[in-house]
Amino acid sequence: MATQITENVKVSVETVYQSEYSNPQNDHYMFAYHVTIENLGEHSVQLLRRHWFIFDSAGAKREVEGEGVVGLQPIIAPGEQHDYVSGCNLQSEMGYMEGTYQMMREIDGFIFEVHIPRFSLVAPFRMN
Repeated sequence: MATQITENVKVSVETVYQSEYSNPQNDHYMFAYHVTIENLGEHSVQLLRRHWFIFDSAGAKREVEGEGVVGLQPIIAPGEQHDYVSGCNLQSEMGYMEGTYQMMREIDGFIFEVHIPRFSLVAPFRMN
């Protein structure tokens, strides 16, 4: 699990290779990732945007940016967390992702970036 804390917001990510959705013969490798965003601060925060950088060992680089996560812009109260699962496909059996969330502190509208830690996407058969 990869974890990082920025501005009292803790982001943790776990990944799973999805063999049932992958097709290695056609260079298609599917991964799911589970993100937990915890508010360790004293004020509610809202996740406004995401910005991902996706790299694979075949040399492909992608950038994905947009509003919220999986269609939501969650408000996370102090001591609470928001969990979601999403997915990513690669052209190789190994790669990684990292990025940022744009967040807003509700009490005063202060906008800040929270770092999403770099996490590996590795098909289990590459681990041997």
